[in-house]
Amino acid sequence: MDNSYFVGWGTLALINAGIAQGKNRSGLNWFLLSLFIGPIATLSLVIAEKKQKDSE
Repeated sequence: MDNSYFVGWGTLALINAGIAQGKNRSGLNWFLLSLFIGPIATLSLVIAEKKQKDSE
């Protein structure tokens, strides 16, 4: 298998982690999830609304 496939998939996982953090979600969880479902995770993050932070 071509190595660029793995590089692209890993890059997508990092991008998804950044998007998740921007929407107040766990970047690590979304990174790991993206390693398995990739573009489906991206679509889920794009259509998801920003999570409200709990006020303390």
